Amino acid sequence: MATEQSAITRATFDEVILPIYAPAEFIPVKGKGSRVWDQQGKEYIDFAGGIAVTALGHCHPALVDALKTQGETLWHTSNVFTNEPALRLARNIIDATFAERVLFMNSGTEANETAFKLARYYASTRHSPWKTKIIAFHNAFHGRSLFTVSVGGQPKYSDGFGPKPADIIHVPFNDLHAVKAVMDDHTCAIVVEPIQGEGGVTAATPEFLQGLRDLCDQHQALLVFDEVQCGMGRTGNLFAYQHYGVTPDILTSAKALGGGFPVSAVLTTQEIASAFHVGSHGSTYGGNPLACAVAGAAFDIINTPAVLEGVQSRRQRFVDHLQQINQQYDVFSDIRGMGLLIGAELKPQYAGRARDVLYAAAAEGVMVLNAGPNVMRFAPSLVVEQEDIDAGMARFAAAVGKVVNG
Repeated sequence: MATEQSAITRATFDEVILPIYAPAEFIPVKGKGSRVWDQQGKEYIDFAGGIAVTALGHCHPALVDALKTQGETLWHTSNVFTNEPALRLARNIIDATFAERVLFMNSGTEANETAFKLARYYASTRHSPWKTKIIAFHNAFHGRSLFTVSVGGQPKYSDGFGPKPADIIHVPFNDLHAVKAVMDDHTCAIVVEPIQGEGGVTAATPEFLQGLRDLCDQHQALLVFDEVQCGMGRTGNLFAYQHYGVTPDILTSAKALGGGFPVSAVLTTQEIASAFHVGSHGSTYGGNPLACAVAGAAFDIINTPAVLEGVQSRRQRFVDHLQQINQQYDVFSDIRGMGLLIGAELKPQYAGRARDVLYAAAAEGVMVLNAGPNVMRFAPSLVVEQEDIDAGMARFAAAVGKVVNG
């Protein structure tokens, strides 16, 4: 029976949504650039970026124009047909990367699910049906489907859902000796984030990634880079593998790829892609014209010297502010990450209080993230204005002060 709609408030969430999130008390209703406003008109400076998604800020004119234009042209065709925005975006990605083939999906989870299925299918059809082992890393995060959450190295996300996919081994991140100890000819793939995001904003060492590449070559295994969070300009290169000079066999991209519109991609070579055939995999919405048109506009802007070269100077401005905050409050034990994926680890006396800092920051009018209980995470727009950085970090400093001083 139809009833009169009551006002939409934060309490509405608890009434209508499954209890898998704990959202902030305020509800954002409008965004422009790196600024967001809530239902009461309060302004926030956004250093969270929708978890590294809104890489060009909110409502970037080029993305809005692409969405409007495509929205008046062609929305959806299904994978029974192809479409021009998808083909154009695929060509641009191939021209800019190691990839020779691309497949579009809708989320980072779906991209990683596809990558892991492809790796196992390639190994079983090209080498042996027993070549199924996947080596992954503690504290990794690769998605929320049963397969991807099992490859992710955080039991808190995977326990309790019944039997997990088999033949997945986890070892410490950045520990090449640990990988060598479990690597063998039954290994089909090593799966790694060049920068662990959810795991604490920890970057791989160049020696570690090169060592993984060498091990995969020695054992006819595939090297899979999950660049869902660290790709698309976040490090100052289009993709992090280009920074390291280590080329994977499969790479996944999402988050910033669409600048806020749901879309993801799997990048690989022709040889590996050829293991799949018609019907091996699929997606109803993957590669739809709306998503690919918006992603194409975002790609054209991000993959430019002006944006990529600006990442480092913006990072330095954030780091300078964090160091100043640390001089004042002595709260951080480490400031790390790469480009505009920045982590600030809390000192032991503030262990477990990252969420407290996050909530205090929101109260001061700045949106930030945590990466686990002890690390503050910043993933702002790649084109965030310097005055927004200064104003937002002043608000963040005030929040830190309130947490430290109780």
